[in-house]
Amino acid sequence: MQRASHHELRSAFRALLASDRCYHTASVFDPMSARIAADLDFEVGILGGSVASLQVLGAPDFALITLSEFVEQAARIGRVSRLPVIADADHGYGNALNVMRTVVELERAGVAALTIEDTLLPAQFGRKSTDLIPIEEGVGKILAALEARVDPQLSIIARTHAGVLEVDEVIRRTRAYEAAGADGICLVGIKDFAHLEQIAAGLKVPLMLVTYGNPELRDNQRLARLGVRIVVNGHAAYFAAIKATYDCLREQRGAQPCDLNATELTHKYTMPEDYILWAKEFMEVRE
Repeated sequence: MQRASHHELRSAFRALLASDRCYHTASVFDPMSARIAADLDFEVGILGGSVASLQVLGAPDFALITLSEFVEQAARIGRVSRLPVIADADHGYGNALNVMRTVVELERAGVAALTIEDTLLPAQFGRKSTDLIPIEEGVGKILAALEARVDPQLSIIARTHAGVLEVDEVIRRTRAYEAAGADGICLVGIKDFAHLEQIAAGLKVPLMLVTYGNPELRDNQRLARLGVRIVVNGHAAYFAAIKATYDCLREQRGAQPCDLNATELTHKYTMPEDYILWAKEFMEVRE
């Protein structure tokens, strides 16, 4: 198999950002999935934080995975990957100084890009898991990430949640992150093209959308014209693997057929109700 250095893969990702096309990510979660994605000619992959939590901990996406655990998984993929991989680095695993450590470790692991979001994680006492940090703190994290990287080809992408903010606030945040030097802006929660057009107007950096397959955003050409270069539809491959594992083991055991789908199986075996109960008992978090 053809191999490429981490620097070459980062340069390839930069070329995607500089193009006039919109690319869809392959969800990669281990070396085999990364090799499969490359063999199927995907241009880019992504290691999701939620998927890493499932793969490493068997836990729901409640910001439980640590930096070292996430980096270990990224490094396993980085050893074999023949396509650029974006790391979903959540909130950078702490404050701006923690972000610097996150960038150093993920760069060494071989990722081509990483996203740093402005969500208040982990959820604080009495706060919702969708609350955001102040803009100034978010800007500080982007500046810290840029300072920490060694390879200038590594892309630092600022992520914010457009679905929980008024449009004016989303515009204010994205423009501040662009001014801080972010190589791209990742948006979660975009409702439709009208919503996207309002936010994209005036931004010069490439955009990345986490759409989870939103049918209102399925026009690739229109997305490309609005500056969207990367689209994350979700992590169907990993959930399909969960379903296939269950079905295979159930058949081997001779157990009765089960009509639970992949999402329902994931819910069953990650036991999120336990975590929500513990949060209410020990943190009084109101989801």
